[in-house]
Amino acid sequence: MSTALERLKELTSKISSYELARKENLRHLAQLFESLQLQEKVGDFQDLFEFKAINLSGISLAEEDIGTIKEGKYLQIIGIKYDRLAKVKNRNISLAYYGRVEKVDVAVRNDIVNFIIAWRFEKSFRTLEHYYTMLEKLPKNETDADLS
Repeated sequence: MSTALERLKELTSKISSYELARKENLRHLAQLFESLQLQEKVGDFQDLFEFKAINLSGISLAEEDIGTIKEGKYLQIIGIKYDRLAKVKNRNISLAYYGRVEKVDVAVRNDIVNFIIAWRFEKSFRTLEHYYTMLEKLPKNETDADLS
């Protein structure tokens, strides 16, 4: 019994720490959104999550060399929206353009990388919530399916 209780306490602690990390990340993301002046192209902060993805050109986001600049490339934050009714389903939208990556201040480059990672962190929570909601809408057994 005490092992089950200990596991429950550990799980509760983990969930609590994820929620705290999420809240802190969201606060930091909002600050970066303002400092990078993304409201000019995005509008309201919450509209940021309508994008299916946000990518970056000019700086690596690969785990093994994150933040490494790609010499001669242009630094740009790109939002990707999906419109299932449009002829071309995916639309790339430039959210911010900074020019040649090697000419952009290192602190700004770091803020941009932080922004992308923080956005993806929050987006993963929202995606998890979305799929959880979808699973709850599924019929629980064959009898439920027959009633639909």
